[in-house]
Amino acid sequence: MDEHSVTRRTIVRAGIIGGAVAVSPFALAQTSPPQPGALATAPSSQSGLSPRLTMHAIDTFHGTPGAGMRCDLSMHDGDKYRAIKSIVTAESGRTAEPLLVDDALKTGRYELAVVAMEVVRPRLGREAVVARPATPFPEPRMDAHQNARTTPHSRMLIVERLQDGWTVGAVAQAMGIDPKTVRKWRDRFAAEGAAGLQDRSSRPHCSPTRLGEEAEAEIEHLRRERLSGPSIARQARRPVSTVGAVLRRLGLGRLEALDPKPPVIRYERERPGELVHIDTKKLGRINGVGHRITGRHSRMVKNRGIGWDHLHVAIDDASRLAYTEILPDDRKGSATGFLTRALAFFGRHGIGVERVMTDNGSAYRSRAFAAAIRSAGLRHIRTRPYTPRTNGKAERFIQSSLREWAYAKPFANSAERSQAMLPWIGAYNHSRPHSALGGQSPITRLTKDNLLGSDS
Repeated sequence: MDEHSVTRRTIVRAGIIGGAVAVSPFALAQTSPPQPGALATAPSSQSGLSPRLTMHAIDTFHGTPGAGMRCDLSMHDGDKYRAIKSIVTAESGRTAEPLLVDDALKTGRYELAVVAMEVVRPRLGREAVVARPATPFPEPRMDAHQNARTTPHSRMLIVERLQDGWTVGAVAQAMGIDPKTVRKWRDRFAAEGAAGLQDRSSRPHCSPTRLGEEAEAEIEHLRRERLSGPSIARQARRPVSTVGAVLRRLGLGRLEALDPKPPVIRYERERPGELVHIDTKKLGRINGVGHRITGRHSRMVKNRGIGWDHLHVAIDDASRLAYTEILPDDRKGSATGFLTRALAFFGRHGIGVERVMTDNGSAYRSRAFAAAIRSAGLRHIRTRPYTPRTNGKAERFIQSSLREWAYAKPFANSAERSQAMLPWIGAYNHSRPHSALGGQSPITRLTKDNLLGSDS
């Protein structure tokens, strides 16, 4: 290694980011540092003086000298570093005397630790100038809160140093914190152990200006009368901000909180055929890959105005066995024909349908559909208006079919999409695991005597 070359390393101590640079009157002008390594020969002075090791600290954030920095120099000796000297930088950023001079400056590997002896503002950068490279591998950086002086690790270090005989003032000076902070973590460790060194909530133990229980009860009563925040503030003669804080604390920040959601009622029929859910879903026809795949742009294929396909679905409540068709519309003729073919499908699997549940669409309220229900000896159940969760199994099946079939891959046209439906519904019934069935497929819910056919 050339005797005038510059080496750098990153030093992280007490929130200070710094770099180490080899210096001599000539080396300060170097700009392209090579990789750090062990110094082969001691540098010679460029001004006729004997070889020496000096230190110059610079605050690179403010462009001012780095005063009040303690520099601990160690030399590699065997399998560890041996402390050689500790010195503090003056107001000029330099040390009052060289770190090493003449025979003390030997060939070897050195480590320089720079520690601030005063509280340093966040983001304060310091550059240390030194005549020896550091360890070949820099320390890993730890990302902490920008204003954090201590972390659980450094708090444990405070405790360990106190146990080693350091005074409170010495620990505070070394860590760049106030002695009061040192005593705080010492006392917490003594009372709670390592758990006491973890971060705590900043919420105060006492809030003297907080509203009393009677005032909060009045605000809650007015809220339950469905009054808005400003109306409550006027009536209670309180600031709107105070009323808002109380409502959020009570969990009544929104009016919808006054109307709790109805409990989810999950049900499942005991045997296949007791109830079959029927529903429809409109699918836009396609003639080329559209914006769902390619995104919206000026030359995308526009499928607007070419019509709709209608997906008709029927799913058994107990087994989740499903039957689907794509028809040109969802009118009474299509709905009635789909019902007949769905009953035949379930019959081939040994399932005798007893009830059919639909929504209140015009096709399902038609006389033709009612006649088909009567001729099959079925009972027709309709969902409550605007309550799709009543027919939830059909709604959930439609979601699965759209995600796993209709929108799972790009199709060139509607016919190609329709052809892909048959293999998917076959896999859904015979091999696809269903979470509501304990990871089994719907066909496993049928007895062996029911499995007269395997068509889907």
